[in-house]
Amino acid sequence: MSSSCSSCSSGGGEQAKSAKQQLQDQLINTTLERIRYKVFIMSGKGGVGKSSVTVNIAASLAEQGYKVGILDVDIHGPSVPGLLNLRGQLDVGRGNLIKPKQYNENLGVVSMDSLLKDPDQAVLWRGPMKTSAIRQFIADVEWGELDFLLIDSPPGTGDEHMTVLKTIPDALCVVVTTPQEISLADVRKAVNFLQYAKANILGVVENMSGLICPHCQERIDLFKRGGGEELAKKYGLHFLGAIPLDPATVVAGDMGKPVVLLEQDCPAKEAFLAVGKAVADEAFNSLEAAASINP
Repeated sequence: MSSSCSSCSSGGGEQAKSAKQQLQDQLINTTLERIRYKVFIMSGKGGVGKSSVTVNIAASLAEQGYKVGILDVDIHGPSVPGLLNLRGQLDVGRGNLIKPKQYNENLGVVSMDSLLKDPDQAVLWRGPMKTSAIRQFIADVEWGELDFLLIDSPPGTGDEHMTVLKTIPDALCVVVTTPQEISLADVRKAVNFLQYAKANILGVVENMSGLICPHCQERIDLFKRGGGEELAKKYGLHFLGAIPLDPATVVAGDMGKPVVLLEQDCPAKEAFLAVGKAVADEAFNSLEAAASINP
């Protein structure tokens, strides 16, 4: 009798968990159906300015009039809110859905950083908890109708990346690199990972592509230049553009303002605007994206 009751209880728990999982799957599908393009931005290596690239591409798209969201899935080191000067915790709207923090009329953000009471608190999570959090970021957030959802990821090819690709199979992936070989070596692994996962690779962005002198405006190849474009050619990928090192980017980041929204023109602003347009054009031309929208 006791053994039988224990077995029934265990089976009921598994069924309840399965039902909960199915409900979350439905919520995720409903949310993603209202987002036209999902752009997954990743890098094989840390320190390549991936979050800055994400924020400025998103701001560029928003400036073009598109409705844009940023989902920051860098659980352990979220930096998107800081780059946009977004403070405080996320609000809960109707139906207990989380509301993205709005940077402006066309750009909203959801990040782990906005869920922490103490921004200096470390997140000590393993794989299953990170997977659960990322799924909740999609299922329990009121994203609404979006043209683009940009997903900023941590470096490498870990739990976060596999969860995103499994949860959003039609994601269009943008790989960020710097020109020097030590970065390119890791990016090649990231490209290999995406190919193995049969992901849709939208293209490659080369960040820190030469330093623009603020005095004479000459370019100095501090970290070399052209490595990202060569990598894209080698793998038959689209090269989306090169972003130079520019002191204006540092100033804008400390201000919590994307460099593309600065009033004055500068090399980084022009480059990011061009990359934002290239991302939009490639997304529109993507056969994979078209197939997912019009099956």
